[in-house]
Formats: sequence, structure tokens, C-alpha cells
Amino acid sequence: MINNIQLLRNIGLFDSVNTAANIPLTRLTLMFAENGRGKTTLAAIFRSLATGDPIPIAERRRLAAQHPPHVVLECDGGPPPAMFQNNAWNRTLSNLAVFDDVFVDQNVYSGLAVEVGHRQNLHELILGAQAVALNQQLQQHVRRIEEHNVTLRERAAAIPAAERDGLSVDDFCALPARPDIDAAIEATERNLAAAREREPVRNTALFETLSLPAFDTAAVDQILGEDLPALDAAAAAQVQVHLAGLGPGGETWVGEGMRRVPQPAAGTTVNCPFCAQDLAGSPVINHYRAYFSTAYADLKRRVSAALAEINRTHGNDVPAAFERAVRVAVERRQFWSRFCDVPEIAVDTAAIVRDWRSAREAVAAALTGKQAAPLERMMLAQGARDAVAAFEARRQTIAQLSTALQQANAAILVIKEQAAAGNPAAIAADLSRLKAVKARHSAGIAALCNDYLTERAAKTATEQQRDQARAALDQHRTAVFPGYQTAVNLYLQRFNTGFRLDSVTYAQTRGGPTCTYNVVINNTAVAVGAAPQPGEPSFRNTLSSGDRNSLALAFFFASLDQDPALGNKIVVVDDPISSLDDHRSLTTVQEVRRLAERAGQVIVLSHNKPFLCRIWEGSDPTIRAALQVARDGTGSTLRLWNVDQDCITEHDRRHAMLREYLVAGTPNNREVAKAIRPVLEAFLRVACPEHFPPGTLLGPFRNLCSQRVGTPQEILDAQATQELRDLVEYANRFHHDTNAAWETEAINDGELAGFVGRALSFVKP
Repeated sequence: MINNIQLLRNIGLFDSVNTAANIPLTRLTLMFAENGRGKTTLAAIFRSLATGDPIPIAERRRLAAQHPPHVVLECDGGPPPAMFQNNAWNRTLSNLAVFDDVFVDQNVYSGLAVEVGHRQNLHELILGAQAVALNQQLQQHVRRIEEHNVTLRERAAAIPAAERDGLSVDDFCALPARPDIDAAIEATERNLAAAREREPVRNTALFETLSLPAFDTAAVDQILGEDLPALDAAAAAQVQVHLAGLGPGGETWVGEGMRRVPQPAAGTTVNCPFCAQDLAGSPVINHYRAYFSTAYADLKRRVSAALAEINRTHGNDVPAAFERAVRVAVERRQFWSRFCDVPEIAVDTAAIVRDWRSAREAVAAALTGKQAAPLERMMLAQGARDAVAAFEARRQTIAQLSTALQQANAAILVIKEQAAAGNPAAIAADLSRLKAVKARHSAGIAALCNDYLTERAAKTATEQQRDQARAALDQHRTAVFPGYQTAVNLYLQRFNTGFRLDSVTYAQTRGGPTCTYNVVINNTAVAVGAAPQPGEPSFRNTLSSGDRNSLALAFFFASLDQDPALGNKIVVVDDPISSLDDHRSLTTVQEVRRLAERAGQVIVLSHNKPFLCRIWEGSDPTIRAALQVARDGTGSTLRLWNVDQDCITEHDRRHAMLREYLVAGTPNNREVAKAIRPVLEAFLRVACPEHFPPGTLLGPFRNLCSQRVGTPQEILDAQATQELRDLVEYANRFHHDTNAAWETEAINDGELAGFVGRALSFVKP
């Protein structure tokens, strides 16, 4: 509640006004001001106090004032008082509602049109404080989502498009990590290369086996160590000396002859095939028999065969063939290594051949020596063994390499199959995705994606909050809008407007929630939201100025009815009867009176003194106060207003109307009928001031008079009391408090003339 206006300085026509500091503002406060005195400025101050917006005050800064506006209002919520200074309020009154031109312009119409902004503001007005809070929460979520969207766009732009390889930011950030990503990329790259070179892959052979022949040193040692027990070395030497003396081919010739010498049988002699002499006494024949025996020949043959095998296996073109095989393997590795893992072929063929040759020559030399001395027991020298060991190490290395290459052949077979059936485009797409996965989880890009995902999750959470707020708001709307339509139409009916509202609904638009409604005239709906077409009915051409003002009042009063906190509400009404006829003005008076009984405080400002007097006359004297904005030099000031004095003047007008009706029979007989009761009340205030003070009702006064008839405290005699009873009974038929159908009560002109005459006789001095 606003208790008093302590100070108005440098605003409008108020220079420095503190005259109202001791004038209490009550539950119903009336403020009268002639045009141009500052009434609208007061309404602007109250509106600014409600919203905290300094503009309504700042734009009314007193012209030529040296200092900015300064306002001090004593009101609930303090101390301190509500103070506007330095272009700001120290606190506001959010439970304050103002009806004025600004309310109409913001919520109902401007000029002759209902714009989108009006319907959006009306939407909030209909919802009321509770739903406005819900809507504010919803709009906060909507604005927060827009902020999320801006941030998401910024964070999405920070993720390089080149790294995404055509993927959307959401798809890119959703790529899962792979611990084997590098291997997968490498394998896919090889598959792609193989698919693109399908024919070369199909035609290129697998790896052949690489091998080096081994030296069987055990066998060599065995043959080197063999001899003939039947032939000692001295005898063999003697035979060899003899054979040497025979010249070239001597050994062959003797050997051939020894095959012609038979083995001696018991008791027989064997003669020489050359000289026919008996060989029994020959000193060398037995040596010849041993030397040219089968065992000796076999030994020599086996030594020769071993030497030949060494030369065949390890000599001639064998090393060259090995070198060629290595070169082929290297070339094939260069090809296949592009498609799969192939072991390195780091083979020094020259070194191998050198070691190989050394081993071969060492073994061959040993066998050659044996060949020269078959009966001599020999073994490989340590140097030969070392040479063979070095070569064996080389051979083992080649064997391991060959095994690895054979294993690679299995992978190469898979490559051949994949290349034959592979789709290069599909494999390229897989490769691109794998590279995107790697880029997504690289250190720098991962941080950018995490920022984006964090913001997206925050947006999702805000969207859930928005949806919950919207659901709560929609539920509230579903309950509130039908009731609001009913309340508005009730007020329009009271204002006797001749039209009603229909289809008061809400809609969600890109600009925010809005309210739509139709004006129904003669059962024809006129949509106020549609763009008016020339020659077609519209808000502009179907409603008069009074209709539009009545609609605005109906919207305002209906919104107050919907407010569950109306009992604590401060309601300011500024000039509500602009463009209203007498009937609608009277209805406004009645609604203001009813509002004063329900609201925490009602402040009415008007330049229409009869309008304010009507409110005053029918209101509770214990809750009312009145102020006047009066001229003070070139400015304005505030002072008490004696409404009762001005109401007496209104009585004079009514009294004259009754007299004129009796004389001239004026056609406005309903106004005449309505004036009978106020005339009686005004007379009794003057005639019986101690028993009928302002605010006294005729019924209780009449009963008091009846009780005191014939007593020392008699007020009116019996005849006057009965006459007053008859007059009041008739007048009550045209009074809103005593007859709900007072506006439609039938009037009989003769009956009215009779009661007017009786009333004028009753109120004569």
C-alpha cells in the first residue's frame, strides 16, 4: 500500500512539492486534477515504481530544472521509503497494476489497430503473475538455448572442416576412439591400393622359398677318416711308386690286368696273365690284390663322389641362382609391402657368396687331399670347420627369412582375394572415416570436440528445462484462458457494449507466445489479429472509441479477477471513462467500488469530478481519501479535496433535472428515476446532518426514523416517515444496490411524474 506522497521534485509541473507528506492515502484514494495539472505524471510515477523502469519519470523531467527528478513515496516494504533518485529506484512495488493510456497502448490497441505486440503483451496479462513467472522462466530457457546455439556455432567453427572430411560436427564428435587406429588406417590404405591395382595384384607371384645348401661335415669327416685295414700305408706307397714308374695310364693298365688274375684256390697255382709265371712267390702280388680290391675302389669312388657333390651343390651356377632368387624376392617385396606387412630382405649376397665359397673350397680341399691319399685317415681342419660354421649361420638366417616370406604369402593370398572383390570407393570411404577417427581423438581436436559436446549436453539439459516449463505453462494456460474469456465477456455485458469475445486462445510464434481472439458482433466473428482488408469488417471499423475503451477496461478488470493475490494488489486507474457514455461511466464507478472492496488499495485519478464524486458517494467512508492536484503558480501542488462539497453541487444538478422533468417532461426519464434517491440522500444530509452523515444508507435511516416516531428523539413525524418509505421503495427500483435489473426496469411516465412531484415536495426547506 502507498501511504503518502512525501516529495515530488523536478518532474512535470511539480517543482518541489511536499504538501501531501501528511495526507494519508487510504485503501480507496481519489485524485482530481484538471487537464494539464499533472495527473498523467502521477500515473507515470506509479508505473515506474511498479516496473523499476526510469523512462516514464526521466522523460517527464521538469523543463529548465537544474536537477534530475526526485520522488519519495512512503509505502509498504520499508523503511526506507521508495525513493527515485539519480535516475533509479531504491526498490520497486511489483504488486502494483496501472490502467492508463500506456496500458491500453501496450496491451490492447494503438490508434485503430491491434498489432502483434499488443497480443503478445495481452498473453502475459491473461496469464497473470504466476504464469508470467512461468513464462519468464520459459523465455529464460529459450534465450539460454539461443546462447547455447551461438556458443555451439562458435565451437563447431573451431573444429577444422578439413579434419572432419565431410562429416557433420555432431557425427564427427560422436566417432568412437580406436586403440588400433594407426594399424587400421595402414591396413585400409593397403586394401585401397590393392583394390586400385587389381590386375598387378592378381598377376604378381607369391614369394618363393629361399634356401642355401648345407655342408654335411659329419659325412665329410666320416669319409675323410676311412681307410683299408688289409692295405697298410707302406705297401700302398710301394705299389704307387711302382705304378708311377709305368708311366701315364699305368695304374689303369695294371688294374685291368688284376681283374684277370683269379683268386687262388686251395692246392692250385695262379699264373701271371702277362708272363705266365707262378705268382705264389711274388712279393707284391698280395699288395696289388689289396690295392686294386673292391673296397679300395669303393673308397676312392666315394671320395670322388663326395667331392663331386660338393662341387655340384655348392659350386658352378648355384651361388648365382641364389643371388637371382634374392633379387626376385626383393622386387616382389617392394610390390607386396604396399599392401601388407612383408619382412625386410636385408641380405648381403656378396658376403654370403664369399663365406659360401670359403666353406666350399675348404671342404673340397679336404676331400681332394683324401682323394690323393685314400688310405690316410683325415678330418676337417679347424679353419674349414670355421668357414662352414660361418656359412651355416648365413644359411640359418636365409632359412628364417624364407619362413617369414612364406608366412607373408598367406596375407598376400588374402590381399589377392580382397582386391578381386574389393570396391575402391567403399574402401576409400572407410579410410576417410578411419582418418577422421584419428583426427577426432588427436590431442588438439579432442579438446575442441569435448568443448562442443559439453556445450551440446548443456543445451540438451536447458531444452529439457524449457520443455518442462512449457508444459507447466500450457497446463496453466489451459485452465486460465477460458476463465479469462468468461470474465471479459461479463464486464463487456455490464458495459452494455453489444459485442463479446470469442476464441480467446494462445499460440506459439517465432516472436514468442501470443494471444488471439475474435470480436463477435451480431453473431459474426471479426478476427482482430488478421490484416484488415479494405471494405471488410475489422477491429478498426467495427468498434467505436467507447467500445475500444470498454474493451481495455474489461481486459484490465478481468486480469485483476484472475489474480489470486488481488487482496495485496495496489491498483491505479487513470481516467478510465474517456470516451464512455453515462451508462458505461456509471458501470465503471460500480466496478471501481467493488474493486476497492477486494484489492489492497485502489487509486483513481480523473479530471471528471462527477465521476469521482459517484465513486465517493457509494464507498465506505472508513477506507476513502481524496486529493486534488491544484495549480500553484506556474506549477502544480497536492492538497486535500473536499469531495462532499463537490457532491452537493451534483445534488443541485439532479434537483434541477427533477424540476425540469415536471415542467417540460424531458425524455431522459430513466436518468430522472435514478436521480430520485440521490436527491433524497442529499436533502437528508443537509436536513438531518447529525442522523444522516455522508455514507449513511437510506434503509437504516428510515428504520431509525420509524423507531423514534412519537419519542423525544423523533427525527421525522409519522407522515414524513411513511412518505420517505414510499419514495425510497420506488427509487430503489432504479438503484443498482437494491435491484439487479435496475437498468431494464420498466418506467411508467405518469407514475414517475407522481413520485418526482412527491420527492420535490418532500425535500422542500
